[in-house]
Amino acid sequence: MRRALAASAEVHGTTSPNPAVGCVVLDRDGVVVGTGATAPPGGPHAERAALAEAGDRAAGGTAVVTLEPCNHTGRTPPCVDGLLEAGIARVHAAVADPDPVAAGGLDRLRAAGVDVTLGTLADEVALGPLRGWLHRTRTGRPHVTWKVATTLDGRVAAADGTSRWITGPAARGAVHDLRRRMDAIVAGTGTVLSDDPALTARRPDGTLFDHQPLRVVVGHRDVPPGARLARTDEAGTADVLHLRTRDPGEVLAELGHRTVVDVLLEGGPTLAGAFVAAGLVDRVLVHLAPALLGAGPHALGDAGVVTIADIVRLHVDEIHRAGDDVVIDARPAPGPTGPDVPQ
Repeated sequence: MRRALAASAEVHGTTSPNPAVGCVVLDRDGVVVGTGATAPPGGPHAERAALAEAGDRAAGGTAVVTLEPCNHTGRTPPCVDGLLEAGIARVHAAVADPDPVAAGGLDRLRAAGVDVTLGTLADEVALGPLRGWLHRTRTGRPHVTWKVATTLDGRVAAADGTSRWITGPAARGAVHDLRRRMDAIVAGTGTVLSDDPALTARRPDGTLFDHQPLRVVVGHRDVPPGARLARTDEAGTADVLHLRTRDPGEVLAELGHRTVVDVLLEGGPTLAGAFVAAGLVDRVLVHLAPALLGAGPHALGDAGVVTIADIVRLHVDEIHRAGDDVVIDARPAPGPTGPDVPQ
């Protein structure tokens, strides 16, 4: 299953609005004979890609897949058909498909005599490349990750407004890798006017990744004609959407209409505070630099918290190093029952 998860990570960011799924096929002796991942829309799903690589060796074997095989005809035939036609004897799936249109694959496999297991590494898979798609399918709105780079004393810029570079090259490289897996990056007009960001996903040598997310500006002020966001050469296309609103709900509604699944929130403290206050942040990625500023804007603006009883508590999923910086990966805690798998 971890091999399937790794395969899905390789295509994360290229499959939307379809889920980034990974599949591994083993022959009847347990030898890996095929590995596949979801192709861009219109291409084969992970199961069919893995089966194509396995060929006749799939007969009597096992398929290990991160998401329940689909049971409907869309741009491609049902993956369940491919598994049955290949003679697969066992299927291990991590998570069930929450889409009622595509669900039912495991039941159909069982009815055909296939040995089915559901739940293999379910929590680990749900926190991986499927995270945003599962959230959007269950809630109807895009999944929002708030990424912030801050000093130990919680500052995102110096007193004079300068902010490059708070974190080191390893953390900045990780952010660009994250960007290329997102469908949209959102920043406020304040950030655009003060920092003049490109909001592109770039390799360490400065070249652009093949996949570039939709760049979204939120706010009523105009973007200056000379801004990097206004230049098509920054991302190869004029892929900038300016939403003249300050309402996070309106922003996500519009992005949802555009079939956006994963949103990266990179705005300043004001925009971040508005999203947190609205309860519309699903993941928090804090890049914490071992540095002090003592003055300057804080990482988060008004988030609607007026008393300690209103504190927004987070469940930490992971803490790791990126060079000298510390990365904290967390999500809103659901309450007294404890954290759940992302919904």
